Amino acid sequence: MFTGIITAVGHIKSVQAKGDGLHLLIEVPSNYLDDVALGDSIAIQGACMTATDLTDTTFALDISRESLNKTVGLDKVGPVNLEKALRLNDRLGGHLVSGHVDGMGKVVKFAAVSNDADGSWLLQIAAPKDLAPYLAYKGSIVVNGVSLTVNQTQDTPESCIVDINIIPHTLENTTLGKLKQGDAVNLEVDLIARYVARMLETQAR
Repeated sequence: MFTGIITAVGHIKSVQAKGDGLHLLIEVPSNYLDDVALGDSIAIQGACMTATDLTDTTFALDISRESLNKTVGLDKVGPVNLEKALRLNDRLGGHLVSGHVDGMGKVVKFAAVSNDADGSWLLQIAAPKDLAPYLAYKGSIVVNGVSLTVNQTQDTPESCIVDINIIPHTLENTTLGKLKQGDAVNLEVDLIARYVARMLETQAR
């Protein structure tokens, strides 16, 4: 489990074919891996992966074709959001996150909010239509591993448009500041919303 609070920005240093998947080497800040052991889970761009090799400043992982087909941003060199797995005594600063990507969205708009003196930005994402039941005003959503709050939803025939405000701290400490219109993003909906939807579905039968 994770919280959606990014603990570091790493960098995919190399990508190599391995079977039908890939082998990644990820560079991390100094001391980031001090409390990580082989086999531990680390979320990368919101996707839970297993550390298969460790050095002082890098870790390696194997990613399957199934995971590659259902995520974006894990198949090429570049910066990535990282979060180590939640411990039972940790603060839950974001919300409960499984690290399983539910779908890929597309950035519709990403621009500074002109009337916001604090410098926040509006991130507007088109989420897959099948995720619409789990997206709600003031609900939670994970974008590339970052726990965020939905400020508005708008259903269209093809998708669910969600508006999210991004504060400067988040822009500076995650990869979200590099997004641009048209970019694909990894999305995970709220875990509790999934269970509520399932209960309502079974009760309606």
